[in-house]
Amino acid sequence: MDPNLPAPRALTVVQLPDGTYTYADPADLPAPQTGPQNIVQHIHHAPPDRTVQRLALGSGIGAGTVAAGVYFGPLLVGVLTAIAANLALLAFLAAVMAWGVVTVVRSVGGSEGKAAAKAVSRGRRRR
Repeated sequence: MDPNLPAPRALTVVQLPDGTYTYADPADLPAPQTGPQNIVQHIHHAPPDRTVQRLALGSGIGAGTVAAGVYFGPLLVGVLTAIAANLALLAFLAAVMAWGVVTVVRSVGGSEGKAAAKAVSRGRRRR
C-alpha cells in the first residue's frame, strides 16, 4: 500500500429511501431520530387559473387589481352566461310565437289570412 494514501475505512451497506442499497461510511450517516416524527400532510386541490395574476404582477399592477381580477373574473363569466341563456330563451319564445301567429292566421283567415301569412313569412326571410 502507498503510505501517502489515507487508511481505508470500514463501510456499511445502507438501504436508500428508494429501496436500493449502497455503501456508506457510518460517520457520514445521519443520526437516528429519537423523538416523535412530525408529518406534514399537504392536501392539494386543482390550482386556480392564475393568468390574470401573472399578467397583473408582470406589468407592475398592485395586489388590489390582482384580487379584483381573481374575485370578479368568475362573477363576470357567470353573469355573461346568464345573459346569454336569457337571450336564447327569448329568441326561442319569439320564434314559437311567430310560428303560432302564422299558423292561426292561415287556418282562420281564409284567402286573406293566407296572403297575410305569406307576407309575414316573406318579411321574416328578408332579415
